[in-house]
Amino acid sequence: MAGRATPSDLTITPRDRRFGRGASTERWWLGGDPAGTALYNALSATFPKGEAFFVESVRKFRDGAPPRLAEEIRAFTTQEVMHSREHVAFNRRAADAGYDLARLEERVDRRLELVRSKHPLVSLAATMALEHFTAILAHELLADPRHLAGADHETAAMWRWHAIEEIEHKGVAYDTWLHATRDLTRFRRWKIKAKVMLLVTRNFIVDRTMGTLELLRQDGITGLRAWTKLLWFAWIRPGMLRKIFGAWASFFMPGFHPWKKDDRALIAAAEGSLSPA
Repeated sequence: MAGRATPSDLTITPRDRRFGRGASTERWWLGGDPAGTALYNALSATFPKGEAFFVESVRKFRDGAPPRLAEEIRAFTTQEVMHSREHVAFNRRAADAGYDLARLEERVDRRLELVRSKHPLVSLAATMALEHFTAILAHELLADPRHLAGADHETAAMWRWHAIEEIEHKGVAYDTWLHATRDLTRFRRWKIKAKVMLLVTRNFIVDRTMGTLELLRQDGITGLRAWTKLLWFAWIRPGMLRKIFGAWASFFMPGFHPWKKDDRALIAAAEGSLSPA
């Protein structure tokens, strides 16, 4: 496929793992930090419906795809279905710990309803952009152990497992986009993906911020105190959103492809930290 940079020896391997079954999760499972817990919980609230949307968006373009890409789409689908399953289970444990995720899930529904009302290529473009976003978050999560320092063991293992597979399939939506838009000029393709990424980024930051503040509100943390805790955790220390800026900006560079950065070594290192299935 023209423009394809996915390694020829890449294998996308669905890992059928289950986490935290039969166990409760502490309310502030991330080292007793309400802000860190709230941010990850807010992100998890998006995954069951969001990842189903990713699968739906990519599979619409599987027919006619080159055989290797079609196989990667099948493996991507299997991984995403299992991610959704594990985040459903995790979200139930968050609810059991006393959190109400309904408002966060309703916001996801509204976003997805709007995108689905447009041409399927819009859904694919949004998926491509969000998959890059999740892949760079996954890279940073695995690269710096401070992000999950002090976390509940099973919950940390789930996030690392999810991050491993997000890195592994990070090129699938992008390669599907390249295939689906192969008749567009390079400038037209870049213009669309750039506009979509800017919109997706704005929505991601706004929605995760509002979701985190809502969960902090449920902990009785509001106003300046809530904002200070959130901004410190997300942007200062450990500062996940600050640290991914360079990788995010690379999306807009000519010749970009997710696999221009081969970070499979992170996968190998992280797999060793997971307990046997």
